[in-house]
Amino acid sequence: MKSERASYGAPSPAYFYGHHAVRAALQNPQRHIQRLLVTENGMEQIQEAYDAALAAGIRRPEPTFVEKEDIDRLLPRDAVHQDVMADVKPLEDVFLQDILNGLAEDSTVIVLDQVTDPHNVGAILRTAAAFGAAAVVVQKLHAPDITGTLAKTASGAVEHVPMVREVNLSRALEQLREANFTCIGLDERGKLTMAEATPATGRVALVMGAEGDGLRRLVAENCDTLAKLPTSGPIASLNVSNAAAVALYEVIRARK
Repeated sequence: MKSERASYGAPSPAYFYGHHAVRAALQNPQRHIQRLLVTENGMEQIQEAYDAALAAGIRRPEPTFVEKEDIDRLLPRDAVHQDVMADVKPLEDVFLQDILNGLAEDSTVIVLDQVTDPHNVGAILRTAAAFGAAAVVVQKLHAPDITGTLAKTASGAVEHVPMVREVNLSRALEQLREANFTCIGLDERGKLTMAEATPATGRVALVMGAEGDGLRRLVAENCDTLAKLPTSGPIASLNVSNAAAVALYEVIRARK
């Protein structure tokens, strides 16, 4: 038997969901939103951001009011959508040289070497936004797309911190060093701790590898130094997103 419920299209990786991700997307003038599906309760949660976007002259579609089950059918089974979903288009690609032009002298960027889990990358973007990092640089062929899962985990940070996709990370590190960045690779083989390796002034690039594999050889060789996070106890290593948070904190602490 065919359902009598309205159909709102097939599932798509371009659907953002969750209050924080959708609010941030609404208020980003660079983000094109094609449809906005909400329940009445969900609209209450994003109404202020929606009104602010319209007041700022940002074109936004009229919300389509649906039932929770309608959104459930469009998203992965484990998606916590909080009764809001936006059908979005990707932002324009950003290139590393675009980021480097005009950066402050105390800027920080994060470089991810083959970190492919969208939850980890989303969490790192959120941390980067919280600590004021200028960008997250990833390898073009070994990094997740910005999907609803990543955007939800990033809690709106995908609208604030550019994710720069580079074909060759070693060349990207060369560009960063040419732009006066100190490139610090986080690696258990490092002889210095992160606190010891972090300069008190200047630009810093934190280079992090995938869990288990760590930094690839050429990427590690293109860092200025390798540093470790001192740990103690039965578990000797941190999740890459947690390690990014600790490392960014050390950069901020070194400058105070």
